[in-house]
Amino acid sequence: MRIAVDLNRCQGYAQCVYLAREVFRLTGQEALTYEPNPDDEQRLQVERAAAACPVQAIVIDRLDGAKGSATS
Repeated sequence: MRIAVDLNRCQGYAQCVYLAREVFRLTGQEALTYEPNPDDEQRLQVERAAAACPVQAIVIDRLDGAKGSATS
């Protein structure tokens, strides 16, 4: 699984950090950092984090040819 975050769209609400702490982190006041290739064991947390993003800034590439957010 690969993820990408549109950092121009991200507003720092940090919902993803609360739902997938091992993948998403806030550094400083509002700078989001993330692991672009999390383990498949974290898939559910990452999908929940993507779905919870108020601005839909997180995109998941499932590496099986399907792309999209957790809602697709």
